[in-house]
Amino acid sequence: MSQITTWDWAKKPKPDNHGKKATQYWRKLDDGRVQCEVCPRFCKLRNGQQGLCFVRACENDQIVLNTYGRSSGFCIDPIEKKPLNHFLPGTPVLSFGTAGCNLACKFCQNWDMSKSREMDKLADEASPRKLAEVAEETGCKSIAFTYNDPVIFLEYAVDAALAAREKQIKSVAVTAGYVCPEPRAKFFEHMDAANVDLKAFNEGFYHKICGGHLAPVLETLKYLKHETSVWLEITTLLIPGENDSSGELEAMTQWIVENLGADVPLHFSAFHPDYRMLSHPNTSVETLSRARSIAISAGLHYVYTGNIHDSPGGSTYCPNCAARLIERDWYQLGEWKLDSQLCCKTCGTWIAGVFEELPGTWGRQRQVVRIKGT
Repeated sequence: MSQITTWDWAKKPKPDNHGKKATQYWRKLDDGRVQCEVCPRFCKLRNGQQGLCFVRACENDQIVLNTYGRSSGFCIDPIEKKPLNHFLPGTPVLSFGTAGCNLACKFCQNWDMSKSREMDKLADEASPRKLAEVAEETGCKSIAFTYNDPVIFLEYAVDAALAAREKQIKSVAVTAGYVCPEPRAKFFEHMDAANVDLKAFNEGFYHKICGGHLAPVLETLKYLKHETSVWLEITTLLIPGENDSSGELEAMTQWIVENLGADVPLHFSAFHPDYRMLSHPNTSVETLSRARSIAISAGLHYVYTGNIHDSPGGSTYCPNCAARLIERDWYQLGEWKLDSQLCCKTCGTWIAGVFEELPGTWGRQRQVVRIKGT
């Protein structure tokens, strides 16, 4: 019979000097291998083997996380860069990732980190407690687990989120949502906001270009919207000729309205040739504008364009009277027309999101942080 490990999260085993930590969510198989059950890849490993994600490996007949407390770098970004336009606008967020990924996207825009198989890429180290302290000291309102997918370093992200919460600092997940139900519940229990990368709305794209499947991502989106209090936004990177047809965009945006509701913000981002898709052209402004129009016609209230200079497409408008409420120029905020109740000053319509009475003033700054000590 197969066996499922048991886990007492409160014990929080400390990682060893090599950044390794015992994990949950794996199963012993009858043939002697161990199956990782964090994501739908279900990697089956023998001792000494790593999963496709690189950071989870089989040692002593169990799955360990081998990058606990290690990062590819720390940076303070504007929250709008995640992108999150309805979550504490204008505030700084301490951002970091590790190495590896549980998808194999040929167009990856962060491939130097997410596709890395070199431990020396993880030059920076910081305990969860240290991360929370640095976020507090630098005035960050939140910590973002980003650059590569945080579900693969779940244990580190959860511990960091718990430490941040003690200091009233919120946690943000930038993720592809490719995760199994049980670890998904554990992970998002400790997140305050998430931007989920919905890479396309067809199974063929996920299978051929990402090495995954669409259905688990749709399930994650529905779970976040209907079973958690996590603030949710969605991003789709539009790749010319691959996932940008009007038919696919109509189907995707209608699905979002019907299954998640009209108030979930949707970001359409411009593709630039990278990694293994160097022959594809950049996404045109016309394509992004067409996608935005399709989404608005489908009934979505908040639709944005990204990775291009498009202030109208990056600004927030009232879904009732169409007044511009939050002006954005890249990540710089301008006009702010929400009242003290976070409603439109023109018509009084409530605007969905997590807002403070006044926006932050971080602007377009990007500040690299070197963390010393643990």
